[in-house]
Amino acid sequence: RLVSKDGRCNIEFGNVEQSRFVFLIDIWTTILDLRWRYKMTIFISAFLGSWFLFGLLWYVVAYIHKDLPEFNPSINHTPCVDNINGLTSAFLFSLETQVTIGYGFRCVTEQCATAIFLLIFQSILGVIINSFMCGAILAKISRSKNRAKTITFSKNAVISKRGGKLCLLIRVANLRKSLLIGSHIYGKLLKTTITPEGETIILDQVNIEFVVDAGNENLFFISPLTIYHIIDKNSPFFHMAAETILQQDFELVVFLDGTVEATSATCQVRTSYIPEEVLWGYRFAPIVSKTKEGKYRVDFQNFSK
Repeated sequence: RLVSKDGRCNIEFGNVEQSRFVFLIDIWTTILDLRWRYKMTIFISAFLGSWFLFGLLWYVVAYIHKDLPEFNPSINHTPCVDNINGLTSAFLFSLETQVTIGYGFRCVTEQCATAIFLLIFQSILGVIINSFMCGAILAKISRSKNRAKTITFSKNAVISKRGGKLCLLIRVANLRKSLLIGSHIYGKLLKTTITPEGETIILDQVNIEFVVDAGNENLFFISPLTIYHIIDKNSPFFHMAAETILQQDFELVVFLDGTVEATSATCQVRTSYIPEEVLWGYRFAPIVSKTKEGKYRVDFQNFSK
């Protein structure tokens, strides 16, 4: 199948002629799309690398100004940075400067302008690195596709009569009490077709219109909904039958688009059904009931039954 049950696309790109450099141009999206282990590796490497690089620069400043103990500075000698005695202490001062710890033991003096400039440059660059990396982590955590994991579809689709018409029905549920605003449900039927000219089109897409009794726009998605597609003469399912549907070669991909109420970010949920997952002559078991206290109860144990 092209789309897995949890919405991931099973597709591979080959012989892409564009250089990998184009992904570095859009570095923000590239960082967001990385897996967590690669993202955390970059996060740690960026900070450790910058601390060590500036530690080397502070060591060079101390070396050029002859502040190190091996130069035997005089008692009246004023160093660029107090208490830098080697590469380790230079690294510690770099760390304290960039993360603004400020223990007070090592500090820049007014003796050399180079040290003052390096201090300013590291402080500004440290703020930029911190803002970018922390922003990337926050954006990764709050991505709307995580909200999509709390939207679930029934394992199977069913074909039965509804309102006197033959329909294909699918059940969808929102596992959170917060709503998806402006939700819209639609489908695509993917199949291989041969044109009159003899051209074979793989993954040819046919629109599938789904409706809900309350309308398919701005759904009140607080409880599970049963969406259905009317099988009429315009439906690609019109020429299928209970005896022949398993011999068909198609994949029905269902999409639900909406806006997350808490973040106002757009969200898309996907799932798919192959012929073995479309049951002819079945109905979904009821899952909504009313308790004695007057509350409505949703029994998710029967969600896919």
